[in-house]
Amino acid sequence: MRSLLLLIALLLFSSCEDTVVVKPSAALRLEYPAPNYKDAGVPCPYTFDMNKQASLVLKNNCWLNLEYPGMHATIYLSYREVKNNNLDSLLYDAQKLTYDHTIKAVDIPEKLFVNPDNKVYGMLYTINGNAATQAQFYATDSVNHFVTGSLYFKSKPNFDSIYPAAVYLRNDIRHLMETLTWKE
Repeated sequence: MRSLLLLIALLLFSSCEDTVVVKPSAALRLEYPAPNYKDAGVPCPYTFDMNKQASLVLKNNCWLNLEYPGMHATIYLSYREVKNNNLDSLLYDAQKLTYDHTIKAVDIPEKLFVNPDNKVYGMLYTINGNAATQAQFYATDSVNHFVTGSLYFKSKPNFDSIYPAAVYLRNDIRHLMETLTWKE
């Protein structure tokens, strides 16, 4: 009986031959079309180039939404006039709005933006982590105009999942800032 059990066990173990297949580590690869820009042509005191993938929605007081339906994302732009020495409070509000996300953010690198030819000065904040927004910025001429912008996705923040789209849209924001001009 003992030899029969030994023979059955030997047959079972020798007949099971699992081939080990090593799988390479992989991640979801999302590719987006190369950006193609056009003049936004907005009836506001400012203009900029926008990605043709976005649709522009004009709100009250030259507040705009750049909607990216394929990515379920929106860049919200708000315009304020600089008057009565309110530049300090506008800057404070823009920076406070950004740093309110430090609870969920892992890192908030700042990139200073200076374009003296177009009189555009500002800051771009890239917000890394599971924060509600992935980028914030402001731009001003320090005398008359002040624009702020925020990037939001229409989904629960999961930085790993939205990272490729966030990088793509951060580049669009950078291009928007580079092409921003004031109308007189």
